[in-house]
Amino acid sequence: MPAPLRDLRQFIDLLRRERELVEIAAPVDPDQELAEIHRRVIAADGPALLFTQVKRSPFPVVTNLFGTPRRVDLAFGPRPIRFVEDAVRLARELVPPTPGKLWRARGFALQAMRVGQRRARSAPVLAHLRRPPRLTDLPLVTSWPDDGGPFLTLPLVLTRSPADGTPNLGIYRMQRYDDAELGLHIQIGKGGGFHFWEAEQRGEPLPVTVFLGGPPALILAAVAPLPEGVPELLLASLLLGERLPMTNSPLSPHPLVAEAEFALLGHAPPGVRRPEGPFGDHYGYYSLRHDYPVFRCEAIHHREGAIYPATIVGKPRQEDYYIGEYLQRLLRPLFPLVMPAVRDVWSYGETGFHALAAAVVRERYPREAMSAAFRILGEGQLGLTKFLLAIDQPMDLTDFPAVLEHVLARFRPETDLFVFANLAMDTLDYTGPRVNEGSKGVMLGLGEPVRDLPREWRGDPPAGTFNPHVFCAGCLVLGAPPFPPRDQPDPLPPAAAQSPALADWPLVILCDDPARATASTINFLWTVFMRFEPAADIHAAAADIRRNHICYHGPIVIDARMKPWYPAELFAAPAIAQRVEARWREYFPAGNVAMGSSDRAHLQ
Repeated sequence: MPAPLRDLRQFIDLLRRERELVEIAAPVDPDQELAEIHRRVIAADGPALLFTQVKRSPFPVVTNLFGTPRRVDLAFGPRPIRFVEDAVRLARELVPPTPGKLWRARGFALQAMRVGQRRARSAPVLAHLRRPPRLTDLPLVTSWPDDGGPFLTLPLVLTRSPADGTPNLGIYRMQRYDDAELGLHIQIGKGGGFHFWEAEQRGEPLPVTVFLGGPPALILAAVAPLPEGVPELLLASLLLGERLPMTNSPLSPHPLVAEAEFALLGHAPPGVRRPEGPFGDHYGYYSLRHDYPVFRCEAIHHREGAIYPATIVGKPRQEDYYIGEYLQRLLRPLFPLVMPAVRDVWSYGETGFHALAAAVVRERYPREAMSAAFRILGEGQLGLTKFLLAIDQPMDLTDFPAVLEHVLARFRPETDLFVFANLAMDTLDYTGPRVNEGSKGVMLGLGEPVRDLPREWRGDPPAGTFNPHVFCAGCLVLGAPPFPPRDQPDPLPPAAAQSPALADWPLVILCDDPARATASTINFLWTVFMRFEPAADIHAAAADIRRNHICYHGPIVIDARMKPWYPAELFAAPAIAQRVEARWREYFPAGNVAMGSSDRAHLQ
């Protein structure tokens, strides 16, 4: 087993030895220029980047640490996955426990005893104290032209429940307003949001500590969809393979990560909100301006020669995609243990992870699959899933075209398509009628095939549509005119569903650009599932109500066009893109880094 990476610097040194990191000595502006360099490098599967001269800041910036599967494996290695697999295996084998079984599990028990926290012998994070804090000295990055300002994009936000002291470590973006205040994007459905709600009900400020850097395991733990109440710091220790070194500061009620690069100390006052955003998010669109709590920074601890870590999000695939893929590999063995009717679950990172998931479920009696579906939609962060495909035969869920074909060959829309309206929705998904509100859909593909799927298009498309493209067997993608304003009805989707030309296609997608949408699986997933809401955008040739269930009659048409009220798609400012292209040899004088496209979606 490789030695655990105890801080950001050990990871940077490892990447340098593995030729997975390049230093950029040319002066770079953190206002969009740095982000555009990062995007072009990650689009070309390039290295991590250490910017040593960032304008208006004394601190260097490192990005793209996790931008390939190899770097993710270098960061975390096989230990965590083997630990989880062993835990699941032992949970099954040790029931009922016997002395022999317990003896055979002694190795695992010794590993588990190394999980937790310990007092650090030294605490590099306490080397310097900035009080007052001067947040404008930190090299916060502005990623996109319409962003509301510079943001912390990898803040590890530590809070504790005022009610019972349960800790939460989450990554919640933070917009800088001035030298002492940041917006705190803690969504109510996340652990930090629950803690702020509890504190506000008491009329108390919520103590908040924000770490930057430290062991890479902290980042993975902070984004992991753990059950409420399970401490992320415990998972970080498990990922690290040893107890997490912590220290104390007289200025903070929280213990501090001893090896962090920065620790921002402060609180979120009750009853205070400020407009936060827009922000170009990992959905590939802007999340809009809304009122959020604020973080009032009182002091900053940081290491000698502190390095500021950042990430850039946007259209898939970005760094968050590769972290999410690893997390799913890590947590997949647990799903059958905590949800016995669920054999496997996969959330598709190309849809921001929350817009689409697929599951292999048990169907031991009729409609048991829906019990499993309800369990998935009620399980922690999986509860944010917008659309779920469920099958009852084992297959590789990461192969989305194969999964979709499997479902389309088997599903009966009259009984196997469910739409649930008026539900909570991911804050970043704007397809619903209002922020945080929307709907969910479940499509079942169970048993044996009930139809042969068409694989090619012949003839003319239905009136009002154009440029037909086949994505996979059974799924046809049609172009359609721009979606009308919100208060105007659009007869095109139901009319298309009733067209005899589409009678053999179980699923039809309407979109703005079929060629782009079907250019790759990545493009299809991102285009379709980021642009439709089940309750508003699913249409059928006919529908009737039986036993209070809506029975849809195929074909099913999904309207995945951009709607006039949706946030804008992310594009770099032309002037910034031109500057980066012109300066590329300044950034990389050795000519060892390829320049990718400015728009990730066109690469697929």
